[in-house]
Amino acid sequence: MSRLRALLLAGLLTPAIAGAAEKGYPLQSANADVSNLASLQRGARNFVNYCLGCHSAKYMRYSQLAADLALTEDELQQNLMFTGERIYDTMDTAMPAEKARAWFGNAPPDLSLIVRSRGSDYVYTFLRSFYADPSRPTGVNNAVLPGTAMPHVLAGLQGLQQGRQEKTTGEDGKVSEHLVLAPGTPGELPAAAYDSFVRDTVAFLEYVAEPHKAKRLSLGVWVILFLLMFTAFSWFLYKEYWKDVK
Repeated sequence: MSRLRALLLAGLLTPAIAGAAEKGYPLQSANADVSNLASLQRGARNFVNYCLGCHSAKYMRYSQLAADLALTEDELQQNLMFTGERIYDTMDTAMPAEKARAWFGNAPPDLSLIVRSRGSDYVYTFLRSFYADPSRPTGVNNAVLPGTAMPHVLAGLQGLQQGRQEKTTGEDGKVSEHLVLAPGTPGELPAAAYDSFVRDTVAFLEYVAEPHKAKRLSLGVWVILFLLMFTAFSWFLYKEYWKDVK
């Protein structure tokens, strides 16, 4: 009985939690495509060069990465393995957890399941929403996750955004919030190129969270077609059996 009450309570609280999440900084659509092999390859490069120094993806092995992303062992070692890893090792960070806690207050989380946990739109918007905040130890804050201890490791690519949110009301009456680049602090990439960079990174993290997602979605189409054909066949067979029964 107590378990039933707990389930009912969880069901009642779920809409409230979802509503509370929607009141935060508005999320932008990632539009990540895990079936795009070139995007996943670029995302793997981005993750290794900018994320793996602090964050691990300990549920992904380099060997599986090579097989799924159509990389040879030589390509893998030349482009994605820089600290003496072996082909069957997992993607662990070289940062000691003790030092990470001393530097950031806590060890950076493993990102293997971050997209399954938070959603691709959340991760995409988070990586685009750092802004200058001199009151923070790292000099930046994040509109999606206020008070984050993570520094803006992509500031050289994006540039530094101002610590204010502009609100504009469109014809539909909705209010949108966005950050703008601070004057004199451009990044190496134009805005569209930076968005593509982040989108590729999110696509890779989405792949890491569920390596067989693209195959599952592709197989799902054939399963649905089979079920439709089977339903049609069953219907005609039913009509044939019962045509003489009135």
